[in-house]
This record gives sequence, structure tokens and C-alpha cells, in this order.
Amino acid sequence: MRFFSRSLSIAAAGLCAGVVLTTGLQAFAADDEKAAALPLEDIELFADVYGSIKNFYVDDVPDSELMENAIKGMVEGLDPHSSYLDFKEFKDMEESTTGEFGGLGLEVTKDPSGVRVVSPIDDTPAARAGVMAGDLIIKIDAKATADLSLNENVKLMRGKPGTKIVLTIARKGEVKPIVVTLTRAIIKVKSVKMKELPEGLGYIRISQFQEHTAEDMAQAIVKLNQKNHLKGLVLDLRNNPGGLLNAAIGVSAAFLPADSLVVSTRGRNPQEERKFTASYSDYATSNSGRDYIASLPKAAKTVPVVVLINPASASASEIVAGALQDHKRATIMGTRSFGKGSVQTILPLRMKRDETTGVKLTTARYYTPSGRTIQARGITPDIAVDDTPEGNYPSFTIRESDLAHHIENSDGKDADKGKAKQPEQTDDEETLELEEDAKVPTLRYMFGDEKDFPLQQAQAYLLGRDVITHEETQAKLKAEREAQKKTKAAAGEKADGTAAQKK
Repeated sequence: MRFFSRSLSIAAAGLCAGVVLTTGLQAFAADDEKAAALPLEDIELFADVYGSIKNFYVDDVPDSELMENAIKGMVEGLDPHSSYLDFKEFKDMEESTTGEFGGLGLEVTKDPSGVRVVSPIDDTPAARAGVMAGDLIIKIDAKATADLSLNENVKLMRGKPGTKIVLTIARKGEVKPIVVTLTRAIIKVKSVKMKELPEGLGYIRISQFQEHTAEDMAQAIVKLNQKNHLKGLVLDLRNNPGGLLNAAIGVSAAFLPADSLVVSTRGRNPQEERKFTASYSDYATSNSGRDYIASLPKAAKTVPVVVLINPASASASEIVAGALQDHKRATIMGTRSFGKGSVQTILPLRMKRDETTGVKLTTARYYTPSGRTIQARGITPDIAVDDTPEGNYPSFTIRESDLAHHIENSDGKDADKGKAKQPEQTDDEETLELEEDAKVPTLRYMFGDEKDFPLQQAQAYLLGRDVITHEETQAKLKAEREAQKKTKAAAGEKADGTAAQKK
């Protein structure tokens, strides 16, 4: 695996196994004076359990398997994003950031009931089959997912291209499980897509933050500017689970003044306390030596920007949205983001049988330029807009705060003193879902197409027209429900009256 240096020692990324969360090696030297004494009683307990398994378990289990299971449990019990990586998993890390790997095209995280879909990747077997963010995978082929680790489930989903796999999915709003048959493929992720919109507007969608994302986005901006489609720009980060920190800094730097603060990180170790700015040294991710951000047209720094987010926008997506929001460089529109504000570091371990293994550990929290922590809170949009005119898709509501063992949102009660206050969050955006008689929206669209409701509202905002906000959508739906209830009540009274006359 290739490791990057300097600012690449940390990366904030998405939630699926297989996405590189950091691309550097940090050496943590233990301070003998501060090192805690070994917990002898706990070690004795571990030895007793180990001995009990060796002596009484129904089958003989190899020592190596027991030790690996113990290591996995120790790490994966910390939080949803820490895990032990065997040789294959360690190798797979690089594939996801270079943009090509085998599988279904799903970003997933562990859920007590199975595997939760954070995001289907655009133009992959999963996306084409209609798998949605928030779906719960309860079976992979005939195996239940709840009893397996996240890495074990990911292994089941990966396989030889062209082979078939059956997923059994539980989805909010659906009474019966959904069974989907998918064909594995080589997943070639094109992280940046561009589209010209009417009246001089431009649209750029980023589905993941990869090594060349900032470079590709810069080239898209140049093309839009050449074609006079940079009077207003929609930056779509919906269903973007994250990726490389450097790429997120580069995307932010395209719109911010040079050397502006983009994000800072703070952890237990002093080396985790860093500030990342809109400078080439912090966003360089390739060996090309060319600074694509510096060569952008001046319009990139002044063009009105709307950033679209939803509950499946996580990690690096939230870094970009938070930076542009704090610098008042863009208007954030959509629904509250996922809330993953922690940094994962890959620590290579000793080689075993000439195979390098490692651990992916949460080592820091990240903060927006104004000092807000996003962890378990997310980014609150400036203008709340639902997924459809019929409300939000109920399966889009899973967030970091819903995950078992999630990291708390601050280091302590006084952690946010002197910082900008994080807007209070409410469940208003999920009001429709909580109504017993609420209907699941029937409108379906691909991000960026002509039926894309939030994109329509972003265009309206950039052109100075009325935007259909979340509040307006919910008020309309509430009025419709009240009218339906009155109609049903009137029909019931009429039926009762007719029955009384017949008697």
C-alpha cells in the first residue's frame, strides 16, 4: 500500500469498510512515565475465558483464530469506525481511494440488526438495483448479517466480477423484506460529474472524495466557465460518505480565499491537533506537481454556490459543507447531514507470514472553521428542503447518533466554550415519518436529473425565485392529512346515519 506524507497522515472519510480513512503512518511513542500499569486482574480474566474455550468448547478452535477474534472484538467494540484489518482488508484500503475495486458499490456501516447502507455509489450494481441509503441488509445470500462483523459482511459482498449475490433488505415504509439479486462488478468510481443547467447555471456532483477529486472538479469548473455556465453553481454532496481529507480541503479551497482555515482536528495526542488550510501543501494528493486549484478562473471565488446535503452526506462531505457555511461562501440546502466528525488513522502492525495487518482507529475529532464539532450532530442546512414535494424518504434518516457506541459530540462540557454555537437540532424534518398515516413519497429520481426536487429548489434560489422549503412542504402535507381525516370522519358519520335510517 502506498503511503502519502505530510498532511496525508490523517484523512476523514466515509463509513464503509474498504474506504481509506487515512493514508499515512504515524508513530505513537509511549511515554513510560505516563503509561498505565497493565490491568493484571483483567488479563487473568482473559486467560480464564481463553482456557475455558480451549477446554470446554464443543469444537477445537485454533489458537490463532481465538486471538484474532479477541483482537477484532477489542477494536470493533470501541466505536462504529474502528476495526482490525487483516492482510486482505489492509490491501483493499488503497483500492477504494484510487477508484476501482470489486463488489456491489455500497458504502455501509454496522448496525445491531445487520448492515446499514450509508450510501449506494453512483452508477454501480447497487445503485442501479434501487438500493437506498438507510436500507438495512439483514441477509447476504443465506447468511444473517447481524451476527457477523462489518468486515466479515463486506467480505461476503465482495467477490469475482460477474458472480451473483442475493441481498435481503428491510426498508422503512415496506411491510415485507425486499429481496434483490445483484451481479458483482469491478467498481470504477467516477467521483466528479458535471452538467450544464439552464440560464447560465452549473451543476457538479461529487460522490466520493478520492485522490483526483479536487483536480477533476477544478477541470469541471473551467469547462463550465468557458461555456458561460458559471453564473451560479450547485455543488451536490448528497449520499457522499466521505473520502480523503486532502481532497475535501482541495474542493473547499476552490471557493475560498487562499490559506483560509478549512478544518482543524483535535485528539488525545498532540500530533493530532492540526489546522488544515486552503493551501497547496494541505490539499496536494498526487505527484503531478500541478496546482489545479490555483489555476481556476477568478469567478470560482465569487460565483454564488448552493451545496446540497442529506443524511447520507458524511465526514469529508461535512468538512466541505461546514467550511463553506462558516465562511459564508455557500448556502447549504437540503436535510441535516450524517454527523461523522471523527478522524480514523490506519496504523500498520507487524508483518505476520510476510503479510502486513493493521488497525483503523479513531484518533481525533474534527472541527469546522468556527469551532463547531460535527460529531453526532451533523451540518444543519441554511435552507431546509425535503427530498420530494411529498416529504423525505424515510430510509434516509439513519445518522451517526443512531449508531451503537458512537463517539460523543464533544470532549467535555466546556469543550465548546468560546466557539460559535451549534444550531439546535429538532426532529421537524422527520415529522412526516412519525405520522402513522404518513405515506412514503412516490417520486423517484437520480441525482441531477430533471425530476430532482432539491436540485430544482437550488436552481430557483440561485435565480432569485421562490424555494419550496421543508416548512412549506410539511404544512401542505399536514393540511392534506387533516382534510383526509375530515373526509373519512364525514363518510363514517354518513354511513352511521344511513344505517340508522334503515333500522
